[in-house]
Amino acid sequence: MRTAVVVGTGLIGTSAALALTGRGLTVHLEDADPDAARTAASLGAGTTEPADGPVDLAVIAVPPALVAKVLADCQRRGLAQYYTDVASVKDGPQAEIAALGCDTVHYLGSHPMAGRERSGPLAARADLFEGRPWVLTPTPDTDTGTLNAVLELVALCGAMPIVMDAAAHDRAVALVSHAPQLLSSLVAARLEHADETAIRLSGQGVRDVTRIAASNPAMWVDILSANAGAVADVLAEFATDLGETVTALRALQAAEEAERRGGTAGIEAVMRRGNTGQARIPGKHGAPPTRYETVAVVLGDQPGELGRLFGEVGAAGVNIEDVVIEHSTGQQVGFVQLAVAPGAVRALTAALRSSGWSVRD
Repeated sequence: MRTAVVVGTGLIGTSAALALTGRGLTVHLEDADPDAARTAASLGAGTTEPADGPVDLAVIAVPPALVAKVLADCQRRGLAQYYTDVASVKDGPQAEIAALGCDTVHYLGSHPMAGRERSGPLAARADLFEGRPWVLTPTPDTDTGTLNAVLELVALCGAMPIVMDAAAHDRAVALVSHAPQLLSSLVAARLEHADETAIRLSGQGVRDVTRIAASNPAMWVDILSANAGAVADVLAEFATDLGETVTALRALQAAEEAERRGGTAGIEAVMRRGNTGQARIPGKHGAPPTRYETVAVVLGDQPGELGRLFGEVGAAGVNIEDVVIEHSTGQQVGFVQLAVAPGAVRALTAALRSSGWSVRD
């Protein structure tokens, strides 16, 4: 593949364009908002100049409700040899594409499982898809050339291809992406009118849970509208669990010891189910879950401190698997939680302390 067109220069489209230009492809950019396309071009994502003829692949990065219409227009113009879209819902758009009579031989739906709580071209990153799953939803019509072109796109973006049925994909993302977005928003919504004193107590836990609540509401309305039934099914099950948990909590305050024991059992059960579910989430690069341990280091609020810490961790020969920074309320310090392999904890702690770092036990 040498040339591509990206239609839609939001977060996902611009990130794909940045990844492709970084691999030496010539990328042409289109957007209904010319300013967005020009912004993406200014970031090095490609050019807003139209291609001289059909490119190798057109990447359609528009909301699910627009995919079929935009694909039909692109094919009418003969924009590319092959086509894919990167919308986060597949089944509905696939049916609309068939209803419009689009060429489904040279089209393959896809969905990179990556994103951020920010949207638009300025939030784009060339490495957004590195190591992330990228779902492909071929149909019996999809020919080998189309499949190979989209597989090459996935490889150039550093992602991992996963083939799924479109409806199965939609049920899966309802569970692992769309419902969690709404749940995060619901938790954050409880903070809207909370007492300021309560808000000041917020720690890393509530930040983790509400991070994606900062997402663009208009974008999510588009996504959820296209997958409303599947998301509603997940939330209905969640509502059942939530109701049972509320009952268990009420029981903990009961006068009867037997009822209190029942409440304790109910809370323990949901917590253990949560432990089991969380442990199933894949580790790095889709590998089986790996248990890491945390080394917590006190970090002063001065320029260069984080870089110095990372440098000394590297000098100790330890790989950082994940990092979380928690800021201390009312103090000019923070706590950096370094996730490392269990066998590295003792040596890293000793090395950092010998260099003058304060490591929390």
